[in-house]
Amino acid sequence: MTTAQQPENKGQQTRTVADLVEDIQALTTEIQELYCLDQIPWVVGYSGGKDSTATLQLVWNAIAGLPPEKRTKTIYVITTDTLVENPIVAAWVRNSLKQMKSEAQAQGLPFEPHLLQPEPKETFWVGLIGKGYPAPRGKFRWCTERLKINPSNRFIRDVIRASGEAIVVLGTRKAESTKRALRMKKFEAKRVRDRLSPNMNLPNSLVYSPIEDWQNDEVWIYLMQWQNPWGYSNKDLFAMYRGASADNECPLVVDTSTPSCGSSRFGCWVCTLVSQDKSLAAMIQNDEEKEWMQPLLDLRKELDAEENRERRDFRRRNGDVQLYERNLEGEISVEPIPGPYLKEAREDWLRKLLTVEKQIRQTAPENMRDITLITPEELSEIRRIWLEERHEFDDSLPRIYQEVTGEEFKDTRPGAGYSLLGSDEWTVLEEICEDDPMHLELMAKLLDTERQYRKMARRVGIYDTLENCFKTSSRSPEEAIKNAHLKRDLKTAIDQGDVKKVKQLTLGDAVDEGNNESGKQSNWASIKFKSNS
Repeated sequence: MTTAQQPENKGQQTRTVADLVEDIQALTTEIQELYCLDQIPWVVGYSGGKDSTATLQLVWNAIAGLPPEKRTKTIYVITTDTLVENPIVAAWVRNSLKQMKSEAQAQGLPFEPHLLQPEPKETFWVGLIGKGYPAPRGKFRWCTERLKINPSNRFIRDVIRASGEAIVVLGTRKAESTKRALRMKKFEAKRVRDRLSPNMNLPNSLVYSPIEDWQNDEVWIYLMQWQNPWGYSNKDLFAMYRGASADNECPLVVDTSTPSCGSSRFGCWVCTLVSQDKSLAAMIQNDEEKEWMQPLLDLRKELDAEENRERRDFRRRNGDVQLYERNLEGEISVEPIPGPYLKEAREDWLRKLLTVEKQIRQTAPENMRDITLITPEELSEIRRIWLEERHEFDDSLPRIYQEVTGEEFKDTRPGAGYSLLGSDEWTVLEEICEDDPMHLELMAKLLDTERQYRKMARRVGIYDTLENCFKTSSRSPEEAIKNAHLKRDLKTAIDQGDVKKVKQLTLGDAVDEGNNESGKQSNWASIKFKSNS
């Protein structure tokens, strides 16, 4: 007797191929009944991977089995392109959606594919290069929600807004991980019916997971033995997974010690939440024709390199100095939490990214020569952030773009190229400030704040904005950090009820050290511009 798979967890019952066939038939009937039950639209999540392909294939075949007069409900197929996807997978998905749209129309089926993308202000490169966020880490995972969750949720909310409700169809499986299994088990008690759970993130929607009990090998058997209904090759999908496996193998029938191809996971090529991009590295290793992607792997390694604090601000983005306890070889050191990348570092990342894009456009296969690593809309948003939020009116982005690409940067944002202040004024300001970065920052903020308010009929808020410039940029790094330590020690003393310590910190030596000869508390401005008399 042929087995479809071996149990992936102890105590799990082994199913035969005949059992799998029976399950597929039962699911087909279940999908048809659920679809015809009401007028609630469906949204199928499709990533191009094996699980979402198997799920969509099940739904497609089930709906195709209904008489035309019953195919009344639109089934939206949504894919989120994070703009930093593995290029091979991204091209695969885009072509699949085109084929899907064509075949749905030809077969008279209600499938409507949509390729979603994050808004320009939420993309990976706008976060890292524009705002200066460091590469994502476990404790600062700023990318997932912006790149993947928000675009999908916006689309589903629009469907709910138009129809009142929605059913979201996903290819989630309990065998993916212990964490996934526990999460799915948690929601089973709240189910409306089998495989139909409440959506905890979006009101008025349910989640339907038809293959939740399938194992990796069952997914592959289904994809290999049942033809793809929208005319895309599941064998090519299998080959793509195999090429992304370290050993270049992808067995269908395995023993308990041999994992199936499901361990190959595709994701963002810039991802630093994993120790290494095994799938991209394996693709390059297993296929000489994919060596053109090596610069992507190299840049990703740079993003994941050991933190260089000299390239990061000592303040957070809001200008505050926040302290934390850092363990250095057994010694606890209280230090500022590193903030966003400094101007020079952000410019360096932009230059490196544009250089890699130029390089792979020259070496990629003919059908991939139009690859885009960063879009014009992202570049425009980065430029806006540097100019308007960071007050870096030297406007270095167009210059860097032309230096690397040899082409003029064309910003489609209205009025983007107009400014009273520019690189000439920035150069003069650098000379005046005599290589003092904090002095330069403060002067740039003050000048640019005045520029931003000059055309307003009512300049409400300008004094608060100017005051904030002094709060965040008028102290030297050393004095700002010292002041943060003082606040921290004072808070600790208050929490502990140490009255003596509180008096010492507020009335004693700590204050005296911050006073100048006239008895006034000193700051960066008073030191920089102190009178010679």
